Amino acid sequence: MNMAESRKVPFFNYPRVYLDDKDKILELVDEVGRRGAFILQKDVFEFENNLAESTGIKHIIGVANATDALWMLCRAAGLKDGDEVIFCSHTMVATAAGIHFSGATPVPCEVGHGWTMDPESVEKAITKRTRAIMPTQLNGRCANMDALQDICRKHGLFLLEDSAQALGAQYKGTCAGGFGRGGVISFFPAKTLGCLGDGGCVVTNDDEIAKLVRQYRDHGRNEKLEAECWCLNSRLDNLQAAILNYKLSKYADYIRHRRSIASIYQSRLKDLSELVLPPGPEDDSDWFDVFQNYEIEADQRDDLKAYLADNGVGTLIQWGGTPVHLMTKLGFSQSLPITERFFQRCIMLPMSTFVSDEDAHYVCDQIVGFYRR
Repeated sequence: MNMAESRKVPFFNYPRVYLDDKDKILELVDEVGRRGAFILQKDVFEFENNLAESTGIKHIIGVANATDALWMLCRAAGLKDGDEVIFCSHTMVATAAGIHFSGATPVPCEVGHGWTMDPESVEKAITKRTRAIMPTQLNGRCANMDALQDICRKHGLFLLEDSAQALGAQYKGTCAGGFGRGGVISFFPAKTLGCLGDGGCVVTNDDEIAKLVRQYRDHGRNEKLEAECWCLNSRLDNLQAAILNYKLSKYADYIRHRRSIASIYQSRLKDLSELVLPPGPEDDSDWFDVFQNYEIEADQRDDLKAYLADNGVGTLIQWGGTPVHLMTKLGFSQSLPITERFFQRCIMLPMSTFVSDEDAHYVCDQIVGFYRR
């Protein structure tokens, strides 16, 4: 068996999140531990400041995870019982959960170009109870923010962003999370900037929202440790912040690598009529995508997935293959035929800093081989 035949390309190599930076991570563990700096110490604040500088967004508030970040953002933005918030059904259930736990009702809409929120479907979903729109900046790509902001202005709505997958993604020079009242970022290990566990943040240019979220993450307490509202404990762990701050210094390199892998997929697979690819890295200068994921539509999707697995290539069908609006036990009953067809065809290829150029070409070889058998 030759090397090409024996190559393994896992969908995501979790041990390398630690192993690739093992010496530095152990150094940080020792340094933070020797200081006894475990909860809301300087490492958190330095990371927040550095991330704010790199994104151009005024406030970064580190919290325990991006799901907590979503409901805190929704609550701080003023959502209340009886309000409706439109979101794209091609997202993690956490998007809808953040809306739900603010007291508002999540209303799903169709997926559109680039696998993000479809503006026409948003228009059709608006009712007299609609208060806000929450696009998911998906797979490291921003939605069509001009169209969505126009809808907000037309109907007197505000905009929140589930930008968990889109740290550093831009639309016309503005980073994900910087368009409306605020957004959230996830630091789950498999994200473009991942820690060694759960982590997330709220990002906002709104001073009042930032003030409230800082209280929400720390038992509802203000800077004097006086409780001003009922809330929970959701603080970004200080050790995770130290690790994230170190990885942030290499983030530009991470994104360059991901965009390079996306370019290989684009050039090698674009002529296969059986596939629909996401927009390529250089397709439109209005967008700067960070390629958290590389999601495609594929004919014979399930057979392709099995064939790739047999040949050492790991793939994933996002969200377990179920869009949020089909999670009927949560009370959804909408029919979204475009999204439903998409979920019969979608599959994600390996995309991370751990995927080499040779790995990407091997993945493409197997896909071409499947369709040209």
